[in-house]
Amino acid sequence: MARVTVEDCIEKVSNRFELVLLASHRARMISAGAQIAVARDNDKNPVVALREIGDNKIAPDDLREDFIHSMQKYVEVDEPEAEAVPMLSSDTRMPVLGQDDQSTDTTIDKMTEEELLRRMASQAPSDGSNAGPRAR
Repeated sequence: MARVTVEDCIEKVSNRFELVLLASHRARMISAGAQIAVARDNDKNPVVALREIGDNKIAPDDLREDFIHSMQKYVEVDEPEAEAVPMLSSDTRMPVLGQDDQSTDTTIDKMTEEELLRRMASQAPSDGSNAGPRAR
């Protein structure tokens, strides 16, 4: 039985705190019945977990992803939408900007650039910040 040291494991996982988290997570997995990748040699689960990490039997990235997944309270699953594409209307005429019915046009088609800038300036906050009234 080779004695496992932190120095052996720190080469695989550079942060000691992350090493503790990953090894403890792997030890809990072993306690829950996961297969071990090294000979037990009468070692306890945390020592077996450290030996697995030190001997590259368990990839630290895979263990990290499994640990993150186990800590998540809500895992969003991408499910296909009930209606992938909205139904098209029976009206097949496509409106073309500037060529549609002039009687229903709004004033936006007739607004000049100067008028647009003037309206935008009148709606901007006076103190120059983008913050709303709650931030003051």
